[in-house]
Parts: sequence; structure tokens; C-alpha cells
Amino acid sequence: MTDESRATNPKQRRQVPRPAEIFELMRFKAPELDATKRRLDAALTIDDLRTIAKRRTPRAAFDYTDGSAEQEISLARARQAFQDIEFHPQVLRPAEHVDTSTTVFGGPSALPFGIAPTGFTRLMQTQGELAGASAAGAAGIPFTLSTLGTTSIEDTKAANPTGRNWFQLYVMREREISYELTRRAAASGFDTLFFTVDTPVAGARLRDKRNGFSIPPQLTPGTIAGAIPRPWWWWDFLTTPKLQFASLQSTGGTVGELLNAAMDPTISLDDLTVIRDLWPGRLVIKGVQTVEDSHRLVDAGVDGIVLSNHGGRQLDRAPVPFHLLPDVVREVGRDTEIAIDTGIMSGADIVAAIALGARFTLIGRAYLYGLMAGGRAGVERTITILTDQITRTMQLLGVASLPELTPAHVTQLHRLTPRRRD
Repeated sequence: MTDESRATNPKQRRQVPRPAEIFELMRFKAPELDATKRRLDAALTIDDLRTIAKRRTPRAAFDYTDGSAEQEISLARARQAFQDIEFHPQVLRPAEHVDTSTTVFGGPSALPFGIAPTGFTRLMQTQGELAGASAAGAAGIPFTLSTLGTTSIEDTKAANPTGRNWFQLYVMREREISYELTRRAAASGFDTLFFTVDTPVAGARLRDKRNGFSIPPQLTPGTIAGAIPRPWWWWDFLTTPKLQFASLQSTGGTVGELLNAAMDPTISLDDLTVIRDLWPGRLVIKGVQTVEDSHRLVDAGVDGIVLSNHGGRQLDRAPVPFHLLPDVVREVGRDTEIAIDTGIMSGADIVAAIALGARFTLIGRAYLYGLMAGGRAGVERTITILTDQITRTMQLLGVASLPELTPAHVTQLHRLTPRRRD
């Protein structure tokens, strides 16, 4: 070796490590004895919670949550749309303290997301809507109860007595059922009604058909086989109160069969007028999927719209709400508040939606994955994960509050572009 090479590559001195120095580097973490907390603490993303939920929940119940309609193209496209974005951070803009609070539909929310309405929720985990409502209340965000929920309006209010409760309404074949639910929600102090318009009939949810998933669950060879490695789910199901539905007078079929028996394909603007007269609070239309319908509904005097394709569970190949968002904001954003759901799996997704003009977002599957992973504690873990991701994303973008987010912070990258029509 030449003198020059020795100068540029000096020999490293080595020594026998001293035990005291080794122990300085070693840190022993106290074992977590609470099994639920241990598995939830290991979940760093919503997808981690999904993995835990799949492991702990019978296949039929998990697939009901995880699946969507037909080939599940709508859901896949919705999730891909959020991945196909590019953020544009602004540097040298301090955002040490981030304010994630907002107002939506006439009231406050500590975060730019709330819990979406989900049906048959206690089948996913027996704490069901009570876990969701109480966790939402503690976090200062709204909770939405579904017409097909498995907890009553009054019990949901009791679980979230001081927080914001919203009610999602289906117009049933027996109109009086829907009218009575509307009156009960108003009497219980729910402040916003989601009039849902994308479910005149049930979508073809093929996973449910293949699994023979019924309400209530039936003990078949398939369900028994699925229960063997998950005895805790069946223990919870069999030792807690029987499922009750505020809107279904009879059960005993697949979800699609129950929906088709209850829903009415003749739903129209006339029904909207009747509900508007019954409902004293904010009236929001959920399930809007075109710019034209956005204009029509704003002209009808609604207080807000939710861009949604029902989580991909209705019309497969439906428009992607996140793709539709900028156009709807440009056309009617000055006249009404716009929220969005479908495909949201991270706090970055939420930040992107707010930047492109959404006032608010709703999480459905992300909430249910947490519920299945650990009951109320799992829902709280979902909220914590999303909160941390929102805060970190905003700080990295250089914004300290939600109003500072603008379309300049996000570019939607084009994977699907319409062909020219000759």
C-alpha cells in the first residue's frame, strides 16, 4: 500500500468491547400484557389493521366489509386514484403546530374526517356502533348511524351524548318506516341527515353470495369451518344481545336480498321534498356521482353533497369520487359544502381531498378494520393513525391549518383518461 493510499484509507483501531458500554446501548422494553393493546400498537397503518381484522374475523363477515360489487373495479380504481397523486411541498414554511379542526354542515369537527354509515356493524365485531360512536365522540369527530345499523338511534345517542351524531337514511318501500326513523333521529338530537340516493336496488356483492353470507349468520359447514380458528368471534356473537335492526322487520337472507326487499327503485325528487319537510337539521345528499346531479341537487336547496359510489358496493365501474371532486368543486363549491368518501386508506388521502376542495371526508372500511381488530380500542387506533398521518403530511407540505391547503399542493396523475368520441 502506498503512502497516498494509507492517507486516504487509514486503518481503523479496534478494541475489545467493554460490558458497561454494551449495556449502555441496550434498552429492554417492558412487555405489554394486554393482548389487544399489544396487537393494536403494532399496527402502523390502516392496512396493518386490515391484516389483523382478517386474521380475527370469520371470512364471511370480513369479506362483507372488505368486498364490493361484481368485479370490484370501482373500489380498486378509487384506491388507485388516491395513490396516483403527487404532492408539492412548500419549503421554509414553519408548521410546528398543526390545526386539524374544521367546520362542516353547521358544526365543528376536530379532524377533517368522520365515521361513515355502515350496515350490520355488530356482525363485524359485537361492540359495533357503540364503539364507533363513543370513540368518535371522544375524538371530537362526527359519527354516522346507518338505516341498516345494528344499534338503535337512541342507544347511539347515549353512547355519544355530547358529540355530533348524523343519520344516514334509505328510502324504504314502506315509506312510513323511513319517515319514522327521520322523526326519531331528529328527536334524539342528530344534527345532519344523509339522504342516500345510490341504492335503488342492491349491487351484486359476489363475495357475500359465494360465502353464503346471511343476516343473521347461519351455522353451515362453511361458517363452522371458518369459526374453528376464530372461536372468540363466535363467543362474542353468541354471548351478546341478539342483533336488532331499526328498519328491517324481518331477516333471514343475504345482504342483497334484504336490501332488494327493503329498497325502492322509484325513489325520486318527490321523496326528497317529503324528507326535507320532516327534517329540521342539515340535509345532505349522499351518493352523488355526476356534475349534472350536483347542480340539480344544489338547485333543489340541499345543504351539502357527498361524492360517493357507496364504497364500490353498488354500480361497478362507477365514477371515481376523487376524480370527480375538482370538477364538482369548480361547478358548485361556492354554493354548497362537498364531502367525499370511497377508497380512503390514509391520512394523506384525506389531505389530498381537502386540498382539492372537499370540506370533509368519511371513512368506512378503515373504521371497520379497526373495529374488527380490537373493538373500541381498534377504532381509536384507526383515528390515531389517520390523525398522525394528516398532521405529518401537512407539516411536510408546509401548512399549519386546513384552509391553507389548496389545489397547488396536489396533482392528480392520469392513469385513466377518456377516449375521444368521434
